[in-house]
Amino acid sequence: MRVGVDTTKCSGIGLCEVAAPSVFEIGDDGQSRVIDPEPPEDQRAAVEQAVRDCPTGALSIQD
Repeated sequence: MRVGVDTTKCSGIGLCEVAAPSVFEIGDDGQSRVIDPEPPEDQRAAVEQAVRDCPTGALSIQD
């Protein structure tokens, strides 16, 4: 699994960081960023929740 953030869509709400704090964080610039672009498989459910929760559709998962 590879995780990505489209910063042109990100509004910095931070729901991704709430759902998967070991994978996402809100940077000093107010944008989401990926801490671990290839998180362990045991983080999949949290990452999928973050993708579903993102109101702007800025997050992606590639297998």
